[in-house]
Amino acid sequence: MFYKDFGIALTMVDEKYRELLESQGYRFLGEHSALKICGWTKKSISNQGVCYKEKFYGIRSHLCAQISATVNYCDFNCLLCWRKKNNSVAETIDDPDKLLDAIPEAQRKLLSGMGGHPNIDEKLWKDSYLPKHIAISLTGETLYYPKLNSLISKAHAKGYTTFVVTNGSQPAILEKLEMPTQLYLSIDAPNEEIFLKVDRPLNDNVWSKVMESVEVLKKLKDKTRTALRITLVGEYNMIEPENYAKIISLGDPHFVEVKGFMLVGDARNKLRLENMPWHDQVKEFALEICKHCDYKLIDEHEASNVVLLMKEDFDGRVMDFTNQSCQ
Repeated sequence: MFYKDFGIALTMVDEKYRELLESQGYRFLGEHSALKICGWTKKSISNQGVCYKEKFYGIRSHLCAQISATVNYCDFNCLLCWRKKNNSVAETIDDPDKLLDAIPEAQRKLLSGMGGHPNIDEKLWKDSYLPKHIAISLTGETLYYPKLNSLISKAHAKGYTTFVVTNGSQPAILEKLEMPTQLYLSIDAPNEEIFLKVDRPLNDNVWSKVMESVEVLKKLKDKTRTALRITLVGEYNMIEPENYAKIISLGDPHFVEVKGFMLVGDARNKLRLENMPWHDQVKEFALEICKHCDYKLIDEHEASNVVLLMKEDFDGRVMDFTNQSCQ
């Protein structure tokens, strides 16, 4: 049964929550899986810019499908999260094949109305109906999907690249994960005290598990591209850059993204405009982190309020996905 191993009570996905997500632009792919068009996908096909992931890594915005296989469950209640939480749990586990088959149709239906946009790039718009990249990061904690390994391997077999984001609460599952094209681990605090205030985990002793996941990330870097993502929230976690540097050194990722918190969605009910750092502040704090580790600032995307840190830039950073190899 879904989530049985985690000791979570089984109920049906709350219909009112489902209706709320659908009203926000989500398209369900199954019982607990959903797709939503990223704002950068829409901007890219109307010539209004591209996501920082395209600038940093070559993940083409108009060909990216943003999904979740755990739309209904997360074991954190982060202050900075813009997703409305419900934590109702599905009894039926979505089949990876059916999920993957549903993605192009859902993407097409949600983008079909953009045909009348005055700045539309018709070729990009038509190409966007058949995405090439699957970002498994929309909402919920991804590693709670019990068929995630199958989803990743089947996606690669169909020619997709995959990008998985986790909060790090499940190191044992992370260690056995089928390797995606790029693996992200979110870190929102330099120590346990701030972690409890910002990420607000539902379970006990989670900080030690997150740190264990950081160590696992280091073990996986020869198998896939790894990234640590730090989201900065003014007045909460923009302190102790030396401790962030220690965490980065522990995980030794290929990439570190230092990103500013955005006051959007449900986050508006928990934080204020003053908690949004300016891009210059994000960049300055990232440079402070660099002083305490062997990473340096490589790139930035001001529109997304994010900078990229690496040990050394390399030609393969921006990957050519035209005829992509998923590994």
